[in-house]
Amino acid sequence: MDKPPASPLRQVPAGVWALGFVSLLMDVSSEMVHSLLPLFMVSALGASALTVGLIEGAAEATALVVKIFSGVLSDYWGRRKGLAVVGYALGAFTKPVFAMASGVGWVLTARLTDRVGKGIRGAPRDALVADITPPAVRGAAFGLRQSLDTVGAFLGPLLAVGLMLLWGNDFRAVFWVAVVPGLLAVALLVLCVKEPHKPAGAVRSNPMRRANLRRLSPAYWWVVGIGALFTLARFSEAFLVLRAQQSGVATALVPLVMVAMNAVYALSAYPFGALSDRMRHRALLVLGLLVLIAADLVLAHSSHPAVLLLGVALWGAHMGMTQGLLATMVADTAPADLRGTAFGFFNLVSGLALLVASGVAGLLWDSLGASATFYAGVVFCMLTLCAMVLQPAARGGQIL
Repeated sequence: MDKPPASPLRQVPAGVWALGFVSLLMDVSSEMVHSLLPLFMVSALGASALTVGLIEGAAEATALVVKIFSGVLSDYWGRRKGLAVVGYALGAFTKPVFAMASGVGWVLTARLTDRVGKGIRGAPRDALVADITPPAVRGAAFGLRQSLDTVGAFLGPLLAVGLMLLWGNDFRAVFWVAVVPGLLAVALLVLCVKEPHKPAGAVRSNPMRRANLRRLSPAYWWVVGIGALFTLARFSEAFLVLRAQQSGVATALVPLVMVAMNAVYALSAYPFGALSDRMRHRALLVLGLLVLIAADLVLAHSSHPAVLLLGVALWGAHMGMTQGLLATMVADTAPADLRGTAFGFFNLVSGLALLVASGVAGLLWDSLGASATFYAGVVFCMLTLCAMVLQPAARGGQIL
């Protein structure tokens, strides 16, 4: 009697599980710091709101620039893990600097170094997931890694809030605790993740040569374009927090909005990732857009706490449906030896789109109000739907 096929979760390689827990631990470490850092800079270091904004903007811009180069290097060297280790190690080793910071200059240095680390590790890590995963379960693998990463994104702030309450708002003590999961992430990556064997004597080729860039197919560039449009449609989650402030929720509880969003994101990322291995990618993207439209309409309609919670849950479900899927589509449409470069370009374009979208959303918020911001999100969603209908991407004669 034939055995039933193993579930997608059982088919996901151990290395992907390890990378997922590496992401979880590093996100716990980073979010313990980042969720408190604006308050720390203003209350403990005397920084202005403008200074906080400039530091955050410089940090994100730095990560964007580095992302493309790390992907290209991983393709040129034919090795991914070393760059990922460097990226995660930089993130881990900045945490003591935050704890010891005596001025804004220290925070700026640590924040920029942390974002350099994030930029270095992102594209090689995603390319490594694709390298070690069979194509049949690639969606499940990216969904699982994204799910575990997002678990860290809401555990970190919860742990930070708990320790602040326990230790009487001692920022520095919390930052020291954040060192521990960061170092554990680096150790887990070094000890438990192995790269696929590469043939000896393989010829190195500059991924940025025109001949190599031409090998990135129209289907890949379609995914990059659609990913950018998705990012324009959803802008920064910071606007969910601002909407929560208008709902009458106590200020101390406002950060729980992000916890709720990330909880839904974490719970939905793997199931939808596994589903993407069995259905057309374009159909699932359309479904994700429809869920985002529903989230925007709900959030535009009212700031009542119950309505807000529904909108935030829909937003998290949209993230779970689309983010791992887009990573899978990048891996599927890029040549294996150019995956790092492909993820670098994708991350760069999406990051730039997020900066533009968040700027436009902020202008609309200040000039026309919160509802206008979310209605603009609906408009961008509709534009993305039109782009997907009018110019579907072909791969092997079939629509993605």
